[in-house]
Amino acid sequence: MTHKLRLPDLLVTFISALVFGILYHFWNPFYDLLKPLGLHIEQLSYGFWFMAATVAFLIIRKPGVALLAELAAASGEIFLGVGGGAEVLLYGFLQGLFAEFILWLFRYRPSILAVSLAGFASGVASLSIDWVKGYLELAGWNLSLYLFFRLISSVIFTGWIAYGLVKMLEKTGTLSMYRTTDPDEVNNI
Repeated sequence: MTHKLRLPDLLVTFISALVFGILYHFWNPFYDLLKPLGLHIEQLSYGFWFMAATVAFLIIRKPGVALLAELAAASGEIFLGVGGGAEVLLYGFLQGLFAEFILWLFRYRPSILAVSLAGFASGVASLSIDWVKGYLELAGWNLSLYLFFRLISSVIFTGWIAYGLVKMLEKTGTLSMYRTTDPDEVNNI
């Protein structure tokens, strides 16, 4: 299997990222609806914003795809009018970069563990920006809930849900044109 990105790889990455950019835009009101419930319950939905990286990776399975997908999804959010501009791009860049690092550690072999840990790393990336911005200046128990909910959400959305979504797409045959004929790679997810 070649690790070089081809034009079809890039197109699928950007199209899936655009779809996630649109979904991210419409996820904001849902996230905001959860805030008044207290105890940082909204953090249980935060992992959704990391899915572009792992879904694109599970489809294309090549280096660089997770980073490109997160950056493109962040760009799509900005295009749709989400406030934040460069800050949204910074979040997307770091989330994609941290996910990419974990996928590199797994040698870009797709597995639920690899994408779950990539999501966890994206969660850590987002928390690093939150820390710099002063969002994590909370009491001990409050901070613990915030961190736990954000990171567990990262694993659930980018690991289990993304993995399940791509498995469902594979069963429809939609992804067959993106799969290698290398017997070591077939049905590896």
